[in-house]
Amino acid sequence: MSVALELATDAKHPHEVLEGDDVGYEKNTRTHEPTLAEYMRQAEICRARESGQKTAGSELPVEKSSSLDGLDEELINARRALRTASWAAVFYLITTDILGPSNAPFAFSQVGYVPGAILYVVMGFVACYTGLLLWRLFCALDSERYPIKTYSDLCERIFGAWFKNLSTVLQSLQLIINVGTICLSNAQSLEQIANNHQICFSVAILIWALVGMVIGQIRTLKAYGWLANSAVWMNLLTIFLSMGFVAHSPPNFIAAKAAYNIDPAPIHTSKFVSLPLFLKVNGIMNMVFAYGGAMIFPEFMAEMKRPMDFWKAMCCAQLLIGTAYMMYGIFIYAFQGQFTLGIAYQGVSRFSWQTVCNVFGLLTGIIAAGLYGNIGIKVAYYSIVEKWFKGPQLMSRQGRVIWTVIVFTYWALAFIVASAIPQVQTISGLVAAVCIMQFTYTFPPLLIAGYYLQLDASENDIGDSWFSVSRWKRALFGGRAKWYYKVFNLFLFLASLSMACLGMYGSGKAIQATFQAGGAATSFGCGAPV
Repeated sequence: MSVALELATDAKHPHEVLEGDDVGYEKNTRTHEPTLAEYMRQAEICRARESGQKTAGSELPVEKSSSLDGLDEELINARRALRTASWAAVFYLITTDILGPSNAPFAFSQVGYVPGAILYVVMGFVACYTGLLLWRLFCALDSERYPIKTYSDLCERIFGAWFKNLSTVLQSLQLIINVGTICLSNAQSLEQIANNHQICFSVAILIWALVGMVIGQIRTLKAYGWLANSAVWMNLLTIFLSMGFVAHSPPNFIAAKAAYNIDPAPIHTSKFVSLPLFLKVNGIMNMVFAYGGAMIFPEFMAEMKRPMDFWKAMCCAQLLIGTAYMMYGIFIYAFQGQFTLGIAYQGVSRFSWQTVCNVFGLLTGIIAAGLYGNIGIKVAYYSIVEKWFKGPQLMSRQGRVIWTVIVFTYWALAFIVASAIPQVQTISGLVAAVCIMQFTYTFPPLLIAGYYLQLDASENDIGDSWFSVSRWKRALFGGRAKWYYKVFNLFLFLASLSMACLGMYGSGKAIQATFQAGGAATSFGCGAPV
């Protein structure tokens, strides 16, 4: 999604502007590792400059003190030039998430009207709170001298390289499963369009993986500009068309039979749905998708002219996203009930109407997959090739060859994910439990608690170890943040982690149950789940 920010600001990609940089993992030319206090001091100066204020000791411009760490004026000014986005532009980018709420109706069908509405509101409120935590940490630790460009960079500032690596792995996993899910949904759309001329479902998935390998050869992002803009409007059109279609046609009983092995029957909806716990948990994990943008919040802030304004964009966007998902979910569920599909518009029964939605879905899906794939492959390239193996720069001639190999490997893995678990509703729940829950709900309270614990522990530091009682007393009862605020965030971290584990269990059981259903598609099989 940081891709979209580049498109909105019409700026060159940071890694194409600064040859020495590698996706936020700057080459370490410093002679010492900065302390938390150093990060905070430089961030204070940077925030003051952005707001036009002065801070004590900030009379000298930051770029003039480059001898401190080997950074020159040209590099810092180049970094500063990249920060051009307004909070309104970021609001637009965050709200692009509302343009694909096709799994929201399925979530309501698993829990019912009342729990569904309550959970969307509660999870939206908590997601807004954790987004503010990320904003607070970014503003406190980011500067032009020590920039934060990714979520992983923020993790490293507080807990070190091991936590950065964990975040990078989860981010890469989320992106590749997202790409696999899009290949899967596009294959389902292709099967429905084919109608009586059905092709092997694994082959249908492979077709989109091969298409992805072709469009994945694009390394720069400007080529995606007009495609991304058109995808926004096509997604909006699909949403409104599908609402109109389901209101004037019965559910797609054939697709529901293939997906859930349930026979045609009267439609029924419920305030509270009586289903096994694991199915309800899987439905809740599909709701988590509505608030999955936190993974790239730091990347948005990294390209803002005034990161202090991010809270405006984030709060407004979360409100709009939660409302849109909830309203769309309630509307479709009201007309389709227990026959609601994991991709809502595929539940339209009239073939001509269904085909219209599927065609738009194919176009927007492959555009989204191309963008997600581009981000995921760049994360892999910069983390593995450049950082770990000290390989060539991405835009070099040698980088072109390595990029091509990674693209083929990446989309091959996406095909394996999609064909191994040919169930959009369960694979969405799985990635939400494993990845999205962590970035949106689990990591932010842990990061803010760790931040304040370290700051307060360092007050009046006498050199005692982290295992000493006195140091933990300072950490917990120090004055920068109240003890109950730290405890609350640690409790929220544990609660979110527990929910993520429960989500993994629920999604795993849902995958097992769907495979055991008589009409379900099988791994790497030819039967389609629609």
